[in-house]
Amino acid sequence: MTDLRAWAQAQQPAQRALIDALCRIPAPSHRERARAEAIAKWLLDHGVQQVEIDEADNVIVPPRTQHGPLTMLMAHTDTVFPDEAPFSPYVQQGRMYCPGVGDDTANVAALMLLAAYAAGRQGEGWDGFVFAANSCEEGLGNLKGCRALMDRYGDRLGRVLSLDGDYDSACNRAVGSRRYEVTLHTEGGHSFGDFGNASAIHAMALLIQNLYAVKPPKVEGCKTTYNVGRISGGTSVNTIAQQAKMLYEYRSDDAESLEWMERMFRAQMEAAQAAGVEADVQLLGERPGMGRVDEAAQHALEALCLEQVKDVTGKQIPLTSGSTDINLPLNRGIPALCFGAYRGGGAHTREEWIDLHSLEDGLAIWLGVLLRLAGER
Repeated sequence: MTDLRAWAQAQQPAQRALIDALCRIPAPSHRERARAEAIAKWLLDHGVQQVEIDEADNVIVPPRTQHGPLTMLMAHTDTVFPDEAPFSPYVQQGRMYCPGVGDDTANVAALMLLAAYAAGRQGEGWDGFVFAANSCEEGLGNLKGCRALMDRYGDRLGRVLSLDGDYDSACNRAVGSRRYEVTLHTEGGHSFGDFGNASAIHAMALLIQNLYAVKPPKVEGCKTTYNVGRISGGTSVNTIAQQAKMLYEYRSDDAESLEWMERMFRAQMEAAQAAGVEADVQLLGERPGMGRVDEAAQHALEALCLEQVKDVTGKQIPLTSGSTDINLPLNRGIPALCFGAYRGGGAHTREEWIDLHSLEDGLAIWLGVLLRLAGER
């Protein structure tokens, strides 16, 4: 039986080098091709015999068998940052700093090492794994990569594990969401000569005020939120604005609350139009919420993973709700769980960091999970 700690420790130079190298390859959502090609080359150079890059820019190590249920391990290649110039990660006092270094670059590096390990194993228990470094998990990526994977493998998937975030908690419940771009149009005009004409900025301010006056549904054990994340509009200080735009989203881990929020949003838009404002509403992204998942199978997957985390760290980690790639399998009734292979902080900020000393534990945890799923622990 593999010594988890010894193997994880031996991989540290390679793991740190991989994280550094991947951080230097820009990968905004929808523009991950260069990083995908680097991942595929590394896998081929390290003993993985079959590697594909699909039309969604997912890097896939397909299963060795054409029959039976599959287990997918995935980690997303895109970062939340739009930069197309290379980042320069640096190390200070045991931490590596770089935008996207943890979310999800460190986890992609762990996935690559696990895929290379599995490629060298023989036996039926290893034939049903799919490893995927997938695209477009962040923001307006709208889970494009995972959607392509579900379309390809969904009918055979028995469980899905996503390496995302850290290993201080695990996500087992899908937070569904819808994201809209709303553009309002009014007559506008000159600020002095046409004073009194309707302003799109004023109309947008009223709409936002009304949206923020809404009390989200309260369901025990569930959470519902909303947010206006960006506003723009107008031409100049002496122009009555003809156009204003906002980005709006709402989320919930309760399906009925998600639909309630949709009805509320539509009612507010109808009210704005009834007041004489022209409104264009565009759906930018939709993440499905929970479906009907077999409770026994889901609990078994959670128990296996949480027990492995405790074996390595001595800690019992909590289960949480989240908006991640596992939204799709959970919505389709496939047992799924999401947690990562590092500890760190500052995710989605330019000050993001990972604790380099945590990588060994994270890799040992995930190798233990892999061995358990293969029936070798």
